[in-house]
Amino acid sequence: MPGTNLTREEARRRAALLTVDAYEIDLDLSGAQEGGTYRSETSVRFECAEEGAQTFVDLVAPAVHEVVLNGKHLDVASVFRESRITLKHLRQGVNELRVVADCAYTNTGEGLHRFVDPVDGQAYLYTQFEVPDARRVFASFEQPDLKATFRFTVKAPAGWSVISNSPTPEPQDGVWAFEPTPRISTYVTALIVGPYHAVHSTYEGPGGQVVPLGVYCRPSLAEFLDADAIFEVTRQGFDWFQEKFDYAYPFAKYDQLFVPEFNAGAMENAGAVTIRDQYVFRSKVTDAAYEVRAATILHELAHMWFGDLVTMEWWDDLWLNESFATYAEAACQAYAPGSKWPHSWTTFANQMKTWAYRQDQLPSTHPIMAEIRDLDDVLVNFDGITYAKGASVLKQLVAYVGTDAFFQGVQAYFKRHAFGNTRLSDLLGALEETSGRDLRTWSKKWLETAGINILRPVIDTDASGVITSFAVKQEAPALPAGAKGEAILRPHRIAIGFYDLDDAGKLVRTERVELDVDGELTGVEALTGKRRPAVVLLNDDDLSYAKVRLDEESLRNVVAHLGDFTESLPRALCWASAWDMTRDGELATRAYLDLVLSGVAKESDIGVVQSLHRQVKLALDLYAAPDWRETGLARWTEAALEHLRSAEPGSDHQLAWARAFAATARTDEQLDLLGALLDGSETVEGLVVDTELRWAFVERLAATGRFGADEIAAEHERDRTAAGERHAATAMAARPTAEAKAEAWASVVESDTLPNAVQEAVIAGFVQTDQRELLAPYTAAYFAAVKGVWESRSHEMAQQIAVGLYPSVQVSAATLDATDAWLESAQPNAALRRLVSESRAGVERALKAQAADR
Repeated sequence: MPGTNLTREEARRRAALLTVDAYEIDLDLSGAQEGGTYRSETSVRFECAEEGAQTFVDLVAPAVHEVVLNGKHLDVASVFRESRITLKHLRQGVNELRVVADCAYTNTGEGLHRFVDPVDGQAYLYTQFEVPDARRVFASFEQPDLKATFRFTVKAPAGWSVISNSPTPEPQDGVWAFEPTPRISTYVTALIVGPYHAVHSTYEGPGGQVVPLGVYCRPSLAEFLDADAIFEVTRQGFDWFQEKFDYAYPFAKYDQLFVPEFNAGAMENAGAVTIRDQYVFRSKVTDAAYEVRAATILHELAHMWFGDLVTMEWWDDLWLNESFATYAEAACQAYAPGSKWPHSWTTFANQMKTWAYRQDQLPSTHPIMAEIRDLDDVLVNFDGITYAKGASVLKQLVAYVGTDAFFQGVQAYFKRHAFGNTRLSDLLGALEETSGRDLRTWSKKWLETAGINILRPVIDTDASGVITSFAVKQEAPALPAGAKGEAILRPHRIAIGFYDLDDAGKLVRTERVELDVDGELTGVEALTGKRRPAVVLLNDDDLSYAKVRLDEESLRNVVAHLGDFTESLPRALCWASAWDMTRDGELATRAYLDLVLSGVAKESDIGVVQSLHRQVKLALDLYAAPDWRETGLARWTEAALEHLRSAEPGSDHQLAWARAFAATARTDEQLDLLGALLDGSETVEGLVVDTELRWAFVERLAATGRFGADEIAAEHERDRTAAGERHAATAMAARPTAEAKAEAWASVVESDTLPNAVQEAVIAGFVQTDQRELLAPYTAAYFAAVKGVWESRSHEMAQQIAVGLYPSVQVSAATLDATDAWLESAQPNAALRRLVSESRAGVERALKAQAADR
């Protein structure tokens, strides 16, 4: 990939040498409608600690015209290499640098991304700088601990909007001159430019505080923009975070901009958050989608304090940024007055924890506080450990030190380090002061080691069912082959819940004990003498991070009554345990299917229902014994259709079951029904076959050979939007012909012209789990191409291909052998090796699960 790979040691040396004061950045984007390149002029004032020292400034640009250091013009050809401009003979004290370059618009979602909306033909721009991509737009000292103020001046077409970190000024002759920002890191600066549609409001806080709020999207999405709902969640976040953090929102305004072709969920640019515009829902979605959007909004708002106000010194502590925001978003939804999603810990257990458990069992597992040696390391580290395990462990830390002490420590931390940079030790020190707990041992065991523990109950009863002894057994399974470190036992703060069936046949909690578990066996005296309940649930309320197993009697009762828990969180914990056992080969796929079919009708939480849909399909596609797979898929599809027909008309459950049915419809009769629902010759009461649901049907009909290019083109004609373009690309790539696969492969692997979102859509269509034989020849093609792709594309584009086109559906020893041979011969760099090894681990796990299912 282009660009020099900054190392941690280089960053430390540069930070010891320099203090950066202020940037002034002039960008001429007046030709954005045509694309190509744009003029970038950067002036930066910085101080140097040593007379005559040498360092470098970062820049990725097709052409550099001028480099002026302290009034002296430098020879561009001799000082500019790849992504660095060498700066020699610095003065001790103040230095001034001016760089004039032509920088390039991108279509990869990195740097300054340019998108043309097919609806209005207009260009829409936005920046995405995390981790090292501010250097694609202006010359910068690109590391988080060299904070500075930033003054942007932007020339843009008349009538466009220009939004940045500072409030938007009135343009003069097509030029927007912004006020300087507070001291922030390069990666959270931002520019969003184009004829965006805007809705404005305010947040009114304590002491007369008024924060201007803005919500933006493209005009072609404006009719679907529910700005009032977005403002409502945002204001709840402001109220809750300012109270808990005891620090006023630190920036002058707060804009949220829904932008096209965004690679992530959102980005915490200071005062100018960018969010993927799929969150502007143009068709009916379930409440779970609104909950996920609210979580994203709150996650980015929490970053304004944790990440933007106080920033990690180096990317080793990326986890702390992301984990804190992830914990804070769930806690705000759970506890903020008026929240629509007080069950957010159920969603957290069901989605974030499941992601974390999966990541922690890969050969690439790593401590939460990861070893980040360079930019390549951090670019592949936005993973389930950095976000989900870290947040789970923060939840454990809150239980360990107490909620009040935790937030008192956080308040001290913000006041002490505002607009500065920190390490983990700074936060732990503040928490030790407020809680009185020694966190060094806790930190070493939880944050500096990898892997996951298993907790099991050990219960003895007498003949009448009274408990004579109760203990919690803790295990530390060996780390996956190839993982660094060793498995250890950890201290856990957990609750143990007893559940019994009431007169109505519902499982209700009758007993709860909270305690510290440490070591291999922890006795629980408080439960001795109690009558043994129907279900004993370790880690009730999901306080700790551990895999939980049920004893035999509890498992029998859960299998019979999983849908009968009155509360959603214990249900979610049991569902998650069953899924984990299936992934580990401890529960056969067909038994997992039985469990889901017996309990899903009673599951009221729509987010859990949709997760079960995804997990069942994954289990049947990859974990089922091949000779039984079709039987299992047939059972599941028939059940999905039955639930679709019996669901309450117009309900979220009906929509979810319609999508589940569309994902696996396979018989002529089932495919006929999809076609009939599509053309309106058949209906299901209450089911609105709107734009997005139509595409779900079209994509399945294309993948099964019912629809060809003409039918897909006709559907695309109905939906001439960016989303329609992506869906059409998926459907075209999904067709079950050798020609369709060759065309899709060539467009992604042999050409590099597709925008990021369209490339992702083509990959999604190309990989169809019921087209294994058709895809078999592409295993060799993948290994022949992937290293070259990695070395020639930007990180985001290369990662899409490396992960998305790996032959994951070819579950066989031959795939493992081919992967091993490639790893040995190709000698890929650490980042690519990690991604391919993770994919290999998925095939290895599937083989084990298939053996268990037999």
